[in-house]
Amino acid sequence: MKTTLEQWQLLQAVVSYGSFARAAEAFNRSQSSLSYQLTLMQERLGVTLLTIVGRKAELTASGQQLLAQALPLLQGFEKLENRSRALQRGERARLDLVVDSIFPKTRLFTVLRRFQQVYPSTQIHLTEVLRSESCAVLQQQQADVYIITPSAEMIRQGKLLLEVNFVAVAQREHPLLTLPAPLGQDVLVRYPLIEIVSREQQQLPYRQVSAAENWTFTTIETAIEAVTQGVGYGWLPEERIQVQLASGELQVLPLKYGVRRATPVYLFLNQDEAQLDNETALLVRLIQDKV
Repeated sequence: MKTTLEQWQLLQAVVSYGSFARAAEAFNRSQSSLSYQLTLMQERLGVTLLTIVGRKAELTASGQQLLAQALPLLQGFEKLENRSRALQRGERARLDLVVDSIFPKTRLFTVLRRFQQVYPSTQIHLTEVLRSESCAVLQQQQADVYIITPSAEMIRQGKLLLEVNFVAVAQREHPLLTLPAPLGQDVLVRYPLIEIVSREQQQLPYRQVSAAENWTFTTIETAIEAVTQGVGYGWLPEERIQVQLASGELQVLPLKYGVRRATPVYLFLNQDEAQLDNETALLVRLIQDKV
C-alpha cells in the first residue's frame, strides 16, 4: 500500500507545530486519528519518521530526508488549492498587460510585486512592445491594460502617466567627446547612431540611411550595451543608464540642441474604468500611484 498526500501533510504539521495535539487541532481531527495515520504511514514506508524528544515530536534522520523531498509537492498542492479557492471567489485567473519597453523597470516590478501580494492567484501575462508597435497592439484590443506611447490621434483615449527622458550619450572615449562643443547635426552624421526599432522597421527597404551607417537594435538593453561598448552614440532612457552616467562610463554629448527628448507614456484600458473588475482596478491604481 502507498502513502497518501494527507499523511505527508499531517507529518509536516506535527513537525511545524511540534506536537500531535496542536497538529490535530489545526486539521480539525482527533489526536488518536492523527497518530493512527502517521503510524500507518511509517508502516507502509518501513521507516521510522518521528521520535519524541521530551514533549516535542521531531523528525528522525530518515524523516528529515524524506520530508525534504516531499515539501515541494506539498507546497505545489497548497498553491493549487489556494488558486482553486480564489477562482471560486470569482477572482481573475489572468490579466494581460502590454508595456512599452521604455517604461522604467523598477517601477513596473514594484507594481507587479504589490499586485501579487494582494492577488497571488491571478497571473499577469506581460508583453513588451516598442513605440512603433503600440498602435497595432492597441487596435487589436486583446489586453486588459496598456502602458504605451500612442500616436497623436490616439492620445485622447488614454491618460498621461509620465514622460520618459532620453538623453544623447556616448562612451567616454568616443571621438565625439573630443570635438569642440557644441556639436551640431553636421558633425553627428559622420558617426554611427544607435537606434531602437522594431523588427518590422529593420526590414523596411526605404529606411533612411545617414552619412555614417546606423546600427539598429530591437531591445533597449542591447542598445545601451552597444553605446557603452563604443559602437556608436545614441539617445537612451536616462533612468535606465544612471549607473553608467554616475561612473562616467557614459557621458552626455554637448549638443547644440536636442540633448534630451521627452517621450510621453499613456495608460489605456480595454473597457470603461467604472466597469473594471477588482483585479484590474487594483493594477491600474498601483500603476497610477507609482508614477
